[in-house]
Amino acid sequence: MGRSPCGQNVGLKKGPWTPEEDHKLSAYIQQYGHGSWRALPAKAGLQRCGKSCRLWWTNYLRPDIKRGKFSLQEEQTIIQLHALLGNR
Repeated sequence: MGRSPCGQNVGLKKGPWTPEEDHKLSAYIQQYGHGSWRALPAKAGLQRCGKSCRLWWTNYLRPDIKRGKFSLQEEQTIIQLHALLGNR
């Protein structure tokens, strides 16, 4: 009864994303927004499942993701919160 798993769909590409796919996904989301992740791959011209697109966008392509080392202030905040909360 629920949705069919995306991994069983025939013809979906698996493995590393290419720069062309990155560009297609980024361009589509910038122009139209993501809306339904299940419908996005077909509309953007990608041979991926919606979950793969969502995870790739969220973890790698989103423009507001900060990459690199922590600043001194961020590091101090982490240490203070760890001292206060522990390993929770």
